[in-house]
Amino acid sequence: MKITRYLIIISVFILLGSCKKFLDPTSLSTFDSRLIFSNVDDARKATNNIYRQFGEDGYRTRLSITMQANSDVDAGGDRTSDKANYQIIALRAQSNNDDLSKAWNAAYAGIKDCNVVIEGIKASDAFNSPDASIKSSMHQFIGEAYVIRAFWYSQLIYNWGDVPFSIEAPKAGVNFNLAKTDRNVILSTMIQDLIDIEPDMTWTASLPQSVQQVNREFAMGLIARLALQRGGYYLKPDLTKAVATSEDRKKYYTIARDYCLKLMTLKDRPLPADFAQVFKNQCQNIYPSNSDMLFEIPFAITTGEVGYNVGMRVAGGSHPYGTGSHDFAMPISYFYSFDLSDKRRAATCGLFNLDKDLIPAAVASNDIAQAKWSKAYCNPPLGSASAKGTGINWPVMRYADVLLMFAEAENEINGQPTPAAQEAIKRVRRRAFDLSDWGAKVDNYIATVSGNKESFFKALVNERAWEFGGELLRKYDLIRWGIYEQKMQETVKTLYALGDEAVSANPNATHANYLYYRVDSKKITIFPGLYNSNTPPPGFIPSTGKDSDGNTLPLVNGWVRTDWTIALKSSLGVYNAYIDKQFGPYLVSPVRYIMPIPISAIDNSEGLLKNDGYGF
Repeated sequence: MKITRYLIIISVFILLGSCKKFLDPTSLSTFDSRLIFSNVDDARKATNNIYRQFGEDGYRTRLSITMQANSDVDAGGDRTSDKANYQIIALRAQSNNDDLSKAWNAAYAGIKDCNVVIEGIKASDAFNSPDASIKSSMHQFIGEAYVIRAFWYSQLIYNWGDVPFSIEAPKAGVNFNLAKTDRNVILSTMIQDLIDIEPDMTWTASLPQSVQQVNREFAMGLIARLALQRGGYYLKPDLTKAVATSEDRKKYYTIARDYCLKLMTLKDRPLPADFAQVFKNQCQNIYPSNSDMLFEIPFAITTGEVGYNVGMRVAGGSHPYGTGSHDFAMPISYFYSFDLSDKRRAATCGLFNLDKDLIPAAVASNDIAQAKWSKAYCNPPLGSASAKGTGINWPVMRYADVLLMFAEAENEINGQPTPAAQEAIKRVRRRAFDLSDWGAKVDNYIATVSGNKESFFKALVNERAWEFGGELLRKYDLIRWGIYEQKMQETVKTLYALGDEAVSANPNATHANYLYYRVDSKKITIFPGLYNSNTPPPGFIPSTGKDSDGNTLPLVNGWVRTDWTIALKSSLGVYNAYIDKQFGPYLVSPVRYIMPIPISAIDNSEGLLKNDGYGF
């Protein structure tokens, strides 16, 4: 968000948006690359072009949102719908799916832009200039291109498996009709590229755009993330799960551990105490360096759908915030997985919507929002007519992720949770609980789960769910751990159990059949019984009926009752249809999350590409 972007086409400057002078990209096909990369100012503008595809629909809606769901943490879609994005979510998209084509094209256009910058800077005299300032700038620029190229390939591999692998810029004599390359070869190459360039990149605090610009910290974190992907599980064309060889698994988990540790040693920082504010910062144009956020996609005001397709629901009205909604919701099973005292639950799971007058009302149990973002948090407000194009940035990596990746890799390499691994996860949990709870919820909890490698790993799986809910990292985590279908099956089992409990009329039930809330001066109060029992508010008086629109009338003592777990199963014993609509396609083993290559790419490949394997 908040970036001024100018695209130079021949000699015409076209305003693309916003308010900070960043991402001022020079067209990479209009000028001689030797001229563009001969000096720092023009090279900076050329390098800014590598961020362009993040603002296109193929990334901002498809790769960053649609294709990163579903999971046990973020779920949506409808398997019965023929909408292009729902076909993807329901794992039944065909090669003619337009959204798949947009995502594929955006990734390869972004890779092409990165290749142009990498080749152009390598060929320039400025890259090895005797002037230290010039040389440092050019190494930072090429580092940004290497990092973003690696990011694109990681996304492609998670969604398509083996893909064409290009590291050359467009020029005469270069054939860009390429067959697929083994995903392990691509990931290994990308990891080595980042290892080579990372020491010459610039720390966030010394960059003009802070965490909105690719930086050295993010490069280290991405090395770790890619290494865990390379050392993890993946789906083969014959629909069997594979995992890296034991030698490769140890090699790449060691790389992940070492680069997390390198960042923790060179640029450690405390996690900010206010978990919710980390994300409100994105809605309020605040981008602190040396804090939790390491890199976030810099969406211009006219692009990005955070707060519109991901976040709290806000109905349009005369208020200055515009319309906001979400394509995915938090399953109630996820909501109840949190410890009662975990402050991340309230910051992650949104239990109310705002109507056109900004009056809150409780959500349905299948529509818990991502509370980390809301257009109502925006300062300044985006305007009453605003809808898409919120300009709220999208988080790509946080320091908490580095701590948890370190703990995971340390546990895997040593075969047990070392004291260093335990301390890393403790640092994340300390922020989640009040100081008075640290003894029980941090120290004692970690001691309990640290008995062996397996129990600590399970704790890490849970911790990443609680820490990153709504950030759409979960699907890729489950894939690389090889437990995607297991977690989806557990989610459905838990939803069924909650429904069974609700209709059983068990007086000792530990989950609430109904949610009770009241609104005073536009502030919502949700009765604590929701969290730990099926007890109504004191003095509860049932509603006497419904109004002409079918809405439940308020209770006479100010409390409103709405269905909660009771909505998961009818009195006739039928489970809510949404469970099957969202989770049904994921109950097979293994989950076929790989997508077909778009027909346009196949047609343009001169016979080199086809959809072979994966049941296509």
